[in-house]
Amino acid sequence: MIAVQGVDGTVVAVLGLGRSGLAAARALREGGAKVVVWDDTPAARDRAEAEGFEVRALTRDGSFDDVACLVTSPGIPHLYPAPNPVIAHALQAGVPVDNDIGLFFRSVGAEYDSFDTPPKVVAVTGSNGKSTTSALIHHVLTQAGRQCQLAGNIGRGVLDIDPPGDGGVVVLELSSYQTELSRALTPDVAVFTNLSPDHLDRHAGMGGYFAAKRRLFAEGGPDRCVIGVDEVEGRFLANQLSEGRGDDRVIRIATAKLTGPGWYVFARKGFLAEWRKGRQVASVDLREIPGLPGAHNHQNACAAWAACRSLGLGPREIEAGLRSFAGLPHRSQRIAEAGGVVYVNDSKATNVDSALKALLAFDRIRWVCGGLMKDGGLDGLAPGLSHVAKAYVIGREAETFALGLPGAEAEICTTMAEAVRRAMADAQPGEVVLLAPAAASFDQYDNFEKRGEDFIACVQAVLGQVG
Repeated sequence: MIAVQGVDGTVVAVLGLGRSGLAAARALREGGAKVVVWDDTPAARDRAEAEGFEVRALTRDGSFDDVACLVTSPGIPHLYPAPNPVIAHALQAGVPVDNDIGLFFRSVGAEYDSFDTPPKVVAVTGSNGKSTTSALIHHVLTQAGRQCQLAGNIGRGVLDIDPPGDGGVVVLELSSYQTELSRALTPDVAVFTNLSPDHLDRHAGMGGYFAAKRRLFAEGGPDRCVIGVDEVEGRFLANQLSEGRGDDRVIRIATAKLTGPGWYVFARKGFLAEWRKGRQVASVDLREIPGLPGAHNHQNACAAWAACRSLGLGPREIEAGLRSFAGLPHRSQRIAEAGGVVYVNDSKATNVDSALKALLAFDRIRWVCGGLMKDGGLDGLAPGLSHVAKAYVIGREAETFALGLPGAEAEICTTMAEAVRRAMADAQPGEVVLLAPAAASFDQYDNFEKRGEDFIACVQAVLGQVG
């Protein structure tokens, strides 16, 4: 646990008592704060009370009179589409609002002066690929013998990790919900993977969404920035952060060749290349690495490569880590192969852009898709529909979703079990049965993990019957 600094003797309120909220409450108490908590769920309040925390209804008059700061969980809206009533009350009372990421950055470096080699923090954000990129950086560093911890939007809560030791590295995956509110953002290395429409209601449009991501780079001034420049937002961000074309504090990454005097890592036709000061210094064939299928994962590999190079690893160390990476559950996860058919779980493909990348990774697909549709429609899937032999649509909005796939054969299945059964019955050798929903899971599942687990269970059940 990382004890929060600067709170000794103060009263701090915590809103939301999930994984990150409870970890924040414990870390605040460890730092000497009196912690009061609230969650709309009675069971969550009971768990916190059992740990000795004072439960306080934070919307009552006077509930913030003695509170120095409110710490909120990332899923709770503080501005758009409307502030949560507790946060609205705190804003009215003039009480600063922060989150666990802000507490982490203001506390983690408290004892760095005692280290021979100060620890480093790598923070990864972006629309797609940030989980895989974060896990890949962690894997490569660990395989190279570096002390490393993975936290944030993946793995453990940031305040629940151990204080990093001499030369240690903390890798954080940060969502826009986390970066938009944190009052301190000071990573040593910051990574921006890409940007595509997502969470637009929460950020009141693409401008607000990009602004939330940009804070990671603008607020704390990282020593090195790794920026995906396939989209105009990334090119704009890289331009803002660099002093000139040869400024190697910014490493540009892309899925197309980059040229010039700067520092570049790009993947083209399955080959990763690192260029610096106008010459190639390393290259790797990514095509046969099973844990990194498709151009989108090649972009993730570029980001991880650049971050690890920033931390002093050599090309051979990084290549060895890439080759031993097994991938993450629910992210291009190869779960089975039978009768010449491959089964892939990409339940994390919750938006159109990430689902498109999954479609483009395979040639002929039996596609399980659908769920709670997001703003923006499905037009962005068009470039991948030629790879789809047939779509098997699930979810309460299955009929509407299917209508958004012009030119693609689609069958309304509604349930996962029916979609998997039909897709497996139709699949031919050489094809892929792919779950890449292009939609949120909340119409049928608690989260995308539960959806992916159901897909796996349905596939295994049918394979067991066949066997």
